[in-house]
Amino acid sequence: MNAMGHNEQERDGSQESAARSGAVWAVVTSDIGPLLLAATDTGLVTVVFHATDDVRDKALERLASRLGAEPVEDPASPLLAEPIRQFTAYFAGERRDFDLPLDWSLISGFNRQVLRELATGVPFGTVVGYGDLAHRVGQPGAAQAVGMAMGANPLPVVVPCHRVVERDGGIGGFGGGLETKRRLLALEGVLPEPLF
Repeated sequence: MNAMGHNEQERDGSQESAARSGAVWAVVTSDIGPLLLAATDTGLVTVVFHATDDVRDKALERLASRLGAEPVEDPASPLLAEPIRQFTAYFAGERRDFDLPLDWSLISGFNRQVLRELATGVPFGTVVGYGDLAHRVGQPGAAQAVGMAMGANPLPVVVPCHRVVERDGGIGGFGGGLETKRRLLALEGVLPEPLF
């Protein structure tokens, strides 16, 4: 089962669950810098790049506001054990796909539709254009809106917005920064490793 394999009711009902239980979080090291991972009882709810103290604190404030409960730091939580294990394996080159329950409560509407298609339809080592992804969700004129959905992705890496590129061969924008996007694409064999 891939990251999308959980039923519709579980995903769409996750906001109520998250509001009751809040979230647990931890900062983990990775080849692209510190990542904040947060999970609810439903699943992984957010991944935040460059999780320095300031970035982490702002992300946790936003998460508390959205979930209605203060996230609790708990790196030993069973809710985080599998996400941490899978991220470690991914960056070690031992895992190509994430197989995690996801909590989609931070994203809705068109953005959620696009991100679900990205998670299920663009495998490791491949890329897709913004316009192509818009076409896949039945909105062929919505390439710019797809770009906005990528910027709103609460689950980068797991929902691989780094695999969305420009039609002319440019790598496009990225919320984690272009160097992070290049490193993820290099890890997946899409781009050569940087020389420096």
